[in-house]
Amino acid sequence: MGDCDADFSRYSFPSSFVFGTSSSAYQYEGAANKYNRGPSLWDTYTHQYPERIVDLSNGDEAVDFYHRYEEDVKAMSKMNMDAFRFSISWSRVLPRIQPYVTLFHWDTPQALEDKYGGFLDSTIVEDFCDFAELCFQRFGDKVHHWITVNEPWAYSADGYDTGLLAPGKRTPHKPYIVAHNLLLAHAKVAKLYKEKYKGKNGVIGMSMCVYWFVPYGDTEDDKNAADRSLDFMLGWFLEPLTRGDYPKTMRHYVGKRLPEFQPMEKELLKQSLDFLGINYYTAFFAKKSNDLEPKPFGYSSDAHATWTQERIRKDGRIEPISPVKGASSWLYSYPTGIRSLLRYVKEKYNNPTIYITENGIDEPNDPSKPLDEALDDTNLRVTYYKEHLTKLWESIKYDNVDVKGFFAWSLLDNFEWENGYSVRFGLYYVDYENDYRRYPKKSATWFKEFLYRRSCLPPIDGEKLNDNRGTKATSPPSILEDNSHNREKVAPP
Repeated sequence: MGDCDADFSRYSFPSSFVFGTSSSAYQYEGAANKYNRGPSLWDTYTHQYPERIVDLSNGDEAVDFYHRYEEDVKAMSKMNMDAFRFSISWSRVLPRIQPYVTLFHWDTPQALEDKYGGFLDSTIVEDFCDFAELCFQRFGDKVHHWITVNEPWAYSADGYDTGLLAPGKRTPHKPYIVAHNLLLAHAKVAKLYKEKYKGKNGVIGMSMCVYWFVPYGDTEDDKNAADRSLDFMLGWFLEPLTRGDYPKTMRHYVGKRLPEFQPMEKELLKQSLDFLGINYYTAFFAKKSNDLEPKPFGYSSDAHATWTQERIRKDGRIEPISPVKGASSWLYSYPTGIRSLLRYVKEKYNNPTIYITENGIDEPNDPSKPLDEALDDTNLRVTYYKEHLTKLWESIKYDNVDVKGFFAWSLLDNFEWENGYSVRFGLYYVDYENDYRRYPKKSATWFKEFLYRRSCLPPIDGEKLNDNRGTKATSPPSILEDNSHNREKVAPP
């Protein structure tokens, strides 16, 4: 993009393109034991097994979004965000901001987990439909973008194979059962919406966590391993939703342990996806596993592929997949991967409508760091977003991928599952020790300017900039306005 880099802005994207931030109920809300909310799977998990969370924390208070949502929505408006993606807590059943609502973001009601094992039992499909219908009835007039399930891969694989996430089980054959029931739950909820609530003019999708996989070497074995890895992570869910069955590679390697869909279920699945949400963060090298080495039997070894983020070069040097790394062990910045992944999805799955429903990078939570230093994430997060949004723009401009929106993870620092509060993903810093006060980081200021600034690049669709995308670009509001909580020593970024 050459000399226009400094003026790269939302105006570079199609006029209808949506920018927002993402969250989930358990990670944000708090108020876990208030207002008649029942316990969820994650409440039980974090209290029974605190040692499985890096800092022994839980989401009982999270970032107190339940009581501070008006303040946080105001912050989004001042940044000129269009939308906010959040989940409705199944166990708990905004001005100028469009809601993109997730129905299931891993917080299975503990009552259903105790009763029949949650998503290990097909009974949950009807119960999930009942919950979804309640949400459609109550919120359908205001919500027009529904995401049934967030990251079914992580919930299935890390909840039931590696045990990294709740419910923390290590039963390598059961991820396939959980994934099967998640898919059927999605399909039946989509059918319900299209039959009974079509008049609400909404759309139904699913958000999937996907890494990009780079062959470890230039051998056919490693190239095939990268392809299989995509099948076992993305194709596991997207193939049934577009073609009615699991990938052939999974059928070959998993065999009879992979559940079967009935003919009517296949048709239901193929008609269920209006849009695809992609949560992209990073990339891995993939290589063919050494099948002579003994491995545990199950999902983690079924793909016969090893994932790593470092490889040994022929000269013996160790090469990371990227020189830029976040705080999480798995998170390296690899912006090329988002374009490669989007092109792959377009070509293999007939160019579906896509939203990037999560993208971001974290830094360590260092309590000893002065606040002004903690707010300066220019070299890490600002650069990460610049590079990823540039590759996203290229995907739309040059590859003609049908991407409609982008959601940053996340507006606020929050409870990050197994990492607790030990890492920070937010555009806003949350002071956990002082009444959860919010402070904008440099990345929040950068995003605000990005969303208000006009660009020397013409919009992709050639349309004029609409009023709420840039007419106020000459004088964006301070994101520190009306914020009485700011420390006096911190100058506005």
